Amino acid sequence: MVEVDLSQLPFTLMDEAGRDHVRRGMDLAYFDRDEIILEMGQAGESVFLIHKGEVAELDPTLPAASARIGHYTAGDLFGAISILNGKSRYRFQAEQECLCYVMPKALFTQLCRHYPPFEQFFKQSLSHKARLLTEKRAEGGVTMAGFMLAKVNECMREPLLIDASKSIHDAVRQLNDSHADSLLVATAGALGMVTKTDLLNGLVLGNCTQATPVEALANVSLVTVAPEQYLFEALILMTRHKVARVVVMEEESVKGVVELMDVLSFFSSRSYVVSLQVEQANSLEALAAASQRTPELVNALMAQGVKLRFAMDLLAALNGRIMSKAWSFTVPEQYHTQSCLMVMGSEGRGEQILKTDQDNGLILADDCQWPTVAEEMNTLTETLIQLGYPPCPGNIMVSNPEWVGTVSQWKNNITKWINARDGDSLMKLAILLDSHGVAGNPALLDQVREALFERCSHDELLLSYFARAALRFSTPLTLFGSLKKPQHGIDIKKGGIFPIVHGVRTMALERRINATSTLDRLDALAADGRLDRRFADDLGEALALFTELRLRQQLQELDNANPKRTNRVVVQELSSLERDLLREALHIVKDFKQRLSHRYHLEYS
Repeated sequence: MVEVDLSQLPFTLMDEAGRDHVRRGMDLAYFDRDEIILEMGQAGESVFLIHKGEVAELDPTLPAASARIGHYTAGDLFGAISILNGKSRYRFQAEQECLCYVMPKALFTQLCRHYPPFEQFFKQSLSHKARLLTEKRAEGGVTMAGFMLAKVNECMREPLLIDASKSIHDAVRQLNDSHADSLLVATAGALGMVTKTDLLNGLVLGNCTQATPVEALANVSLVTVAPEQYLFEALILMTRHKVARVVVMEEESVKGVVELMDVLSFFSSRSYVVSLQVEQANSLEALAAASQRTPELVNALMAQGVKLRFAMDLLAALNGRIMSKAWSFTVPEQYHTQSCLMVMGSEGRGEQILKTDQDNGLILADDCQWPTVAEEMNTLTETLIQLGYPPCPGNIMVSNPEWVGTVSQWKNNITKWINARDGDSLMKLAILLDSHGVAGNPALLDQVREALFERCSHDELLLSYFARAALRFSTPLTLFGSLKKPQHGIDIKKGGIFPIVHGVRTMALERRINATSTLDRLDALAADGRLDRRFADDLGEALALFTELRLRQQLQELDNANPKRTNRVVVQELSSLERDLLREALHIVKDFKQRLSHRYHLEYS
């Protein structure tokens, strides 16, 4: 029996008996430098797992300078596709002396018959392989994994309705009889809700009597979800909108209600604890204590295999609530409807899990009279620093008067930046495009964004200038298509994250897409027909992979005495599957950059 490590995918897709069968059926083979292991057009007879050495994948039909299309090192598999397809599409040649474990075709096909997921692994796209990797990391996190797969319809209560003309007395009786905390109110043309707290406040503080129609207390601004949405999404909505219940709707039909206590009875985690601490914070000190727990929450979510998109959504909602609370502690209430605090950059896109530098601005209504705005914005910046949000090195903060202005002033800034078209101006347009309102009146931001779309979406020359930044950094692949492996690591932000984010941002600007999240923008571009759905999914999975690899590195650095936030990933420290996924994801980035170059005529710039 050959001693071989089978703890990585795809061998983890079979049971221990299957892995023992692999060990008994494998042999060890030696290949000399430059020896052809598998020739193009040759029938596939074996699967090779590299123990030591390196193997090149070559396309002999291409010129010698571009024939090397793949690179395999210790832990990598090749030859399986040749068996599944009947013959090899390319040549596999040892680049140095190699030792390979060899699995005969008969054993491979037998494993494929007995373990369909094992066979499917070799046919999957990047998105499927990335999902398998996430599931593998989630092993042991059964509670979280089960929660992540739970749907709203598994945790909703039957809807309790009351006619709008019924009295508060009738509503209280119905609540007591049903042991519920809320009722849906059928008002004319709309659906409302009353809770026990609403009824109590109406009687004690609102000058209502028991005979008052319940319609007088109904709240018609309801947060809704669909039955097939994930329960985790409902928790995110509750956090974002500061509510303890959501209404389940299917088209125009009411299906049920999900209460926060229902979610907590289904699942208990740090996410709720931190959310609760944020909501209950009545001082800056209490808010800072809650804010300091977000790295702990990130660690817990990642360790338990939570899909990165959900983790980003939850953390974005929490960061938004923290900033909104800081705003409420700082800004006098009379200015709340006359101003909008916006976050920009990665925070605006909801893609920054760990706290990053402040990137924020303030929009004022044109008729707003706020003589002390500069003083209060300085205080807000200092408050956010205390909460763990460092000052922006570029001074893009509300404490800088350049990032505070009325709606008209912001529109004038947009015109000025468009006319300048230099690097600094285009950068300012980009971060404004990503802006998301976290406090105050979001309608003011909507007016500014609409002006941005109106001025930019049809300006082909501007879009060309704007898109050019996506090609600014080289993709960290060698001339032959393999991963670069510098000792200090590759910059995953410049080489992978930024080209996707900015390229998608450019397309969203052209198509006037209001979403700020890159993943939401990809969904909208696919629905719009501007991107093929599979390619959009693969871009999203590539972005998630890059972000997760960077996040893992940054979480490790948080444990150091002097943490330095880095964007570098050391390829040599990755598993074989992670290297394979990273290489494939970077090729997708390279393809995307070529598409951008063609669409915005960047090949001539």
